[in-house]
Amino acid sequence: MEIRINAIDAVNALYGVSSYHMADGNGNVKWKDGHETTAEETTAINAKIIELEAEYAAQAYARDRITAYPSTGDQLDYIYHNGVAKWKTDMIDPVKTKYPKG
Repeated sequence: MEIRINAIDAVNALYGVSSYHMADGNGNVKWKDGHETTAEETTAINAKIIELEAEYAAQAYARDRITAYPSTGDQLDYIYHNGVAKWKTDMIDPVKTKYPKG
C-alpha cells in the first residue's frame, strides 16, 4: 500500500492542527483566523509536500525490511535455539543486504 503525501500533511507539518478548521488533500484550507490562503502559504505547502514525499521515499528500505523480517516470536525462538550470532547471520543480515539503507 503506497501512501500519498498531500496538502493536509503539509499544512499539519507547517502550521499545526490547531491553525485551521478544515483542509482537504488539494490544499484548500479553512484557517481558524479566517484569512484566505496566501500565495506564500501555497508555495510553502507545495514545497513541504515535496519535502515530505522525499522523506517518505528515503524510508522505503525500512518499510521493506519490516515486512521481510520474520515475526518477533520466530526470531526469539531462533535466538534461543541457535544464539544471537547465528540469528544475525541467518535472519537479519540477509534482509539488510536485500534492502540496504539509503
